[in-house]
Amino acid sequence: MMANINPRGDPPAMSPSNGTLAKVLAPLTLLAMAGCGGSLVAPDSLVEDRGEEAFVDQLVAACGQRELGRQPLNYLVQVETGDANIYFIDQTSKLYFGRVDRQGYASNLNTFLPGDNQDALKCIFAQLDQLPGR
Repeated sequence: MMANINPRGDPPAMSPSNGTLAKVLAPLTLLAMAGCGGSLVAPDSLVEDRGEEAFVDQLVAACGQRELGRQPLNYLVQVETGDANIYFIDQTSKLYFGRVDRQGYASNLNTFLPGDNQDALKCIFAQLDQLPGR
């Protein structure tokens, strides 16, 4: 006896004509679009925030010559493309908005930008302490 197969050759359980495939893919698509919780990118990744941008400028002025991942912090900010730039800006934005704590920020940067980052991290945290309400 032959299995019930539609003209496209799909088994009946996943046939587009009975809507099962759509029922399976719809929730997966929504999860992917939601970013599995929305914490994968910084809160201001699409909207400019003068406070966060001023904080990054403050970091460049105060900590720019200190090394992160074997390169000066100011280089990470001034380079407009590249994974290191994107990661540093994203993590720093999360730190500014309180989405990551100091320990998590340091751990994330040390993992992605390996090297002796302690001097730069101390400087970054000192600048964070100068922000109103911190």
